[in-house]
Amino acid sequence: MNRQHNRRILDIAQVLIWACAMLLPAVFTWLISGDSSRFARTFWPSFYMMFPMCLVYLINYFLLVPKLLFRKQLVWFIVANVLILVLLNAPSLFSRGEIPEPIRERIQRRDILAFRIPTLISAAFFQLVIIFLAIGVRSIIRSNDIQFQLQEERRKTAEAELTWLKHQLNPHFLFNTLNNISSLTQIDPDKAQESIGQLSDTLRYALYDTDVEKVPLSGEVSFMDNYVHLMQLRCNEMTEVSTSWEVPVGDVKIAPLLFISPIENAFKHGVNARMKSFVHVGLHPEGKNLVFTCENSLFEKTGVDRIGSGIGVENLKRRLELIYPDQYIYEHDEKDGAYHVRIVLKNLLA
Repeated sequence: MNRQHNRRILDIAQVLIWACAMLLPAVFTWLISGDSSRFARTFWPSFYMMFPMCLVYLINYFLLVPKLLFRKQLVWFIVANVLILVLLNAPSLFSRGEIPEPIRERIQRRDILAFRIPTLISAAFFQLVIIFLAIGVRSIIRSNDIQFQLQEERRKTAEAELTWLKHQLNPHFLFNTLNNISSLTQIDPDKAQESIGQLSDTLRYALYDTDVEKVPLSGEVSFMDNYVHLMQLRCNEMTEVSTSWEVPVGDVKIAPLLFISPIENAFKHGVNARMKSFVHVGLHPEGKNLVFTCENSLFEKTGVDRIGSGIGVENLKRRLELIYPDQYIYEHDEKDGAYHVRIVLKNLLA
């Protein structure tokens, strides 16, 4: 609606510009001389000179260029403009007006034609320039419209892709969570009973609270904390799990379930029941940036199932690109038997 409103204003402005071009010479003459009778004497010559060019421009701008030229009807576009130029200029070939009185009575009609031809050529040349001006203005507007439509299509495509990625993410998370609870009931039924409330909060958040573009950071941190504790219940005393949450003050919002994939991978590839393992997860502000870190011991799986790959990680990278283009940093590395992930969301904090 706003774009259509701006287009309407632009169309009206062009009509007003042509009206001003025909009126201004007479207005200036009147204001300078103070003689109102000179207004009419100046207006009509100005009108007769400007009106054909105004008519040529407006007909081309509103009708011929968009309806014929842009629809690849070039022949009809040329024919229509030739007819307009002939209709506008032909009458002056046979008119005796504006010829000095002493000469007017003595010259023949064919002499009038010779007298008029240079003026007609000059008028036709300026009218052709006006046609090209109308084509140029319309082409610029059309180019802007095409760019706007392309941006809208890209935006709609990105939104559809983002929705698909979120739908991919939720089942992935639920599948892992259900596996965790299944293992937990076998390891320690009492702790499984105790974690029911925590699981309920976690599932409620994942299923209902994340169906929005952005969620409060505090809610996301509570979700991650609950999830880490649920995952920790599967681990034995050989595994060290720690969390460090520094939630900045203020109404900070981020994309939901953004950091769950690194946590999932940390427990998947970083925990071994027979060897010392660790998983450290943290979130803290750095100036105006929000920094997520995840570090884990590395027990690489065999085959193609390697840490830093898979649907979850690819979805995470794609979501970062769609939601925070040029405003994020994703870093990961393996060093001394540990795997590190660091995600920075730039300029997120006030």
